[in-house]
Amino acid sequence: MSDNSPKKRRKTVEYGRWGYFFIAPFFIVYLFFQFVPLLTTFYYSTLRYSKRNLKETIEFAGLGNFMDLLGITEGEKAYVLLYLGNTVTMWLINFIPQIIISLLMAAWLSDQRIKLKLGGLYKCIIYLPSLITAASISVLFHAMFSAQGPITMTLRDAGIISKNFDFMRSVAGTRGIIGYILFWMWYGNTSLLLISGVLGISPDIYEAADIDGASSARQFFSITLPLLRPILMYVLVTSLIGGLQNYDIPSLFNVSKTGLIGQPNDKSTTLTMYIMRLHASNDGKAAAVSVFLFIITLILSLAIFGGMGDNEERRLKKEKKKEAEAEKLRAQALKAKKGGNQ
Repeated sequence: MSDNSPKKRRKTVEYGRWGYFFIAPFFIVYLFFQFVPLLTTFYYSTLRYSKRNLKETIEFAGLGNFMDLLGITEGEKAYVLLYLGNTVTMWLINFIPQIIISLLMAAWLSDQRIKLKLGGLYKCIIYLPSLITAASISVLFHAMFSAQGPITMTLRDAGIISKNFDFMRSVAGTRGIIGYILFWMWYGNTSLLLISGVLGISPDIYEAADIDGASSARQFFSITLPLLRPILMYVLVTSLIGGLQNYDIPSLFNVSKTGLIGQPNDKSTTLTMYIMRLHASNDGKAAAVSVFLFIITLILSLAIFGGMGDNEERRLKKEKKKEAEAEKLRAQALKAKKGGNQ
């Protein structure tokens, strides 16, 4: 009997299909708790809620909510753009020093020539802040930097800040502290991601660079950074998404008594705080802001992927295209030469 008989094939166990059972829970949860709510958010963004005679009525507004939010409608102010500016500003205050410090930490902790002792302990220490809850950190920093907080009083006594300076009433002070909290919480996580990327680079490349006499700085900019592009792109995109969705720390650090209004003068209010404020008033504009945030995140993420994509692949495509054009020109020249000889 042949080995390919039907009886033999029925006894064969197909292990590949079991993988679908393991990944099915994720897709089921994602479908019902993320994808479906995302679609319904687009639908709710086109509705407008109002109360008439103590009864709530729902009207189809189309793009009316978006026009109101962007200030296109007469009499409406573009608060969504104001809060987008607040959100991006505080993210940049956090991300720029975070990526610089994380790159330096990754280069230092992964350098085999230094042979740093207790490297694992340092990695644990810099990662610890990300384990603390955002609520605890916000309350702690508010207590330290309030008008009568210990850090504020120390800086006043040292003459670093004026006697009347109050971080809670200063736009730069409030945004700076929120940015520092975000930096302090997440630079350790970013450092570990970059360290894993550096350790994935073949040591032979660095050995060849040492033989050629390349300095540490030259190796960092010519070898480490280019080969870290995929990790850097992941860090940038995830940090951007998290920064645009930033809510917990600004909503607890310096807000008005009514909540969800970032002090001073609404200058530390983020987009997600604005969404919660509109949601509390049962307004369809909350869904419209959510859709706006989704579109902005999508556009910026695609721009990052396009700008930091595989340049080598694009270069090879351009070279192949040039070679094809050159070959075509050579063929045309050869054909013209043969025609002239005849």
